[in-house]
Amino acid sequence: MYGEALERSVKKQMAGLDDLCRQFIAASPMVMLGSEGDVSPRGDVPGFVKVADDQTLLLPDRRGNNRIDSLRNIVKNGQVGLLFLVPGTDETLRVNGEAVISRDPALTSQFEVQGKTPKTVLVVQVSEVYIHCSRALVRADLWNPAKHAPKGTVPSFGTMLEAHTKGFVEAKQVDEDLVTRVPATLY
Repeated sequence: MYGEALERSVKKQMAGLDDLCRQFIAASPMVMLGSEGDVSPRGDVPGFVKVADDQTLLLPDRRGNNRIDSLRNIVKNGQVGLLFLVPGTDETLRVNGEAVISRDPALTSQFEVQGKTPKTVLVVQVSEVYIHCSRALVRADLWNPAKHAPKGTVPSFGTMLEAHTKGFVEAKQVDEDLVTRVPATLY
């Protein structure tokens, strides 16, 4: 049905990171972490994922909702996929490999922000890396502010949380709390 992959699409795959990959990762404030049965967004200042060497990436596990779905998946099956995004750039960088979770203070201390270190760091051994074509982001027109959803057209976090927890929380209160709680608890 699909035919053969373009030769350049096959040849672009590498077994490790080069200087161009390092530059892309250094510019990226957002990476999607795919693990067995889960995709989780991870974001921070550009370059928050560190390149230890051509085969190793270090990704801090910052505060979240404490579900730790990705961490559980990595313990069970260390295979991960990372998709790095850079705002304003339509291409993405795709990295596949095997991750382990480290509590080593020598690693966690490298990611200290506002006096706080992450509890763990994901150490990803890179097995393949390549630049991903731009078609999906071009079709989505993701970076175009004129295409951003107008306020009120997407249900709020609180609205969805109230509905999905069957009233366990109140939407208005959750949405009001997020305004101050999220910025105060980023790290």
